[in-house]
Amino acid sequence: MHDFQYLNGSLHCESVSLEKIAEKEGTPFYCYSRHTLARHVKSYSDAFKDIKNLICFAVKANSNIGVLRELIKEGAGCDIVSGGELFRALKAGCDPRKIVYAGVGKTEEEIEYALKSEILMFNVESSQELFAIDKVAKRLDKKAAVALRVNPDVDPKTHPYISTGLKKNKFGISIDLALEEYRLAARMDNIEIVGVHQHIGSQITQISPFVDAVERLLPFVEKLREINIHIKYIDVGGGLGITYKDESPPLPAELAKEIVPLLKKTDCTIVFEPGRVIVGNAGILVSKVLYAKKNEGKTFYVVDAAMNDLVRPSLYQAHMSIQPISHASLERGKVEADVVGPICESGDFLAKDRVLPEFKQGEMMAVMGAGAYGFTMSSNYNSRRRVAEILVTGDTYKVVRARETWEDLVRGETMAD
Repeated sequence: MHDFQYLNGSLHCESVSLEKIAEKEGTPFYCYSRHTLARHVKSYSDAFKDIKNLICFAVKANSNIGVLRELIKEGAGCDIVSGGELFRALKAGCDPRKIVYAGVGKTEEEIEYALKSEILMFNVESSQELFAIDKVAKRLDKKAAVALRVNPDVDPKTHPYISTGLKKNKFGISIDLALEEYRLAARMDNIEIVGVHQHIGSQITQISPFVDAVERLLPFVEKLREINIHIKYIDVGGGLGITYKDESPPLPAELAKEIVPLLKKTDCTIVFEPGRVIVGNAGILVSKVLYAKKNEGKTFYVVDAAMNDLVRPSLYQAHMSIQPISHASLERGKVEADVVGPICESGDFLAKDRVLPEFKQGEMMAVMGAGAYGFTMSSNYNSRRRVAEILVTGDTYKVVRARETWEDLVRGETMAD
């Protein structure tokens, strides 16, 4: 569910007209609903209230500190994958004891930053990383709390680029080898084993992969206990999908119904890492039609947003629903068209061969479900300025990231002479 609806013929976010925002702030821009964010965090916490849990929002999905701050106010912690995400989480006011640090390529500098910040735990992805964490912790005279990321070899039935739990993926340690890695960790003086971690992928629309992964993980937890390794946390990752087109992903409550009975058998705190399911439908990208172009019978809407602003359609061939900002666009009938941006790439598109309203030059459209992996994956390709981000609360809005200026494009650069 989301809080984008038509009022008096114009698309609104909560009670704020997107046309009014565009008049003042220009286009393109990302717009997020504070009410939707809060409701989605609550739906997750309510679903798993019968077990000890910690919800750590996956910062990679949306790292704007204004958005993070609202999620943190609702009780969420943060799942991070870089020193930069740690900086953002702390800047937004996250309790370090609610931060878990994943990712296959942590540097010693990032490890030191996390240890000094006293995060809850590292999710470790390899034995060499384990040695690196132990080395840095020894230098700082600290104990590093870790969970090892176990790869359960479960097919999440999603796009191959966002599948992370198969043997062929770069993530984690094979469940067949993980017991020896835990024995190795147990021998290290500056490592404290506190948990086990798994994450099988993103945009998962079925319950069965989650159930399969948990069912493979719990016997492994018992094996750890048999060798006197008693963990406090079981991190089951995230990955629950949203509706972009015709998917019917389970609600958090439906997922909980299947996995809570399994997880109740442990005395551990269960860590969840939802990302897309929290922010995906809470955000949209608003763009303006620069030109309506016909080329040998094919219609192109050239808009002021591009693949550098929203790369999911180009990268994943992802379907993103498009709605007009004004009902006036709907009154002219439909046309099959591509929605394309100004970038000099044939891959620069937001929609292809889509039946859409007959937009006119200057009219605006909203790319729905763009709150996750939208701005966080944006770039300055073609020296395009990154867009503004807007957060709406009720009948007011705030610019939580200003549109970049021309000077921002060259900040930090210099000429050799």
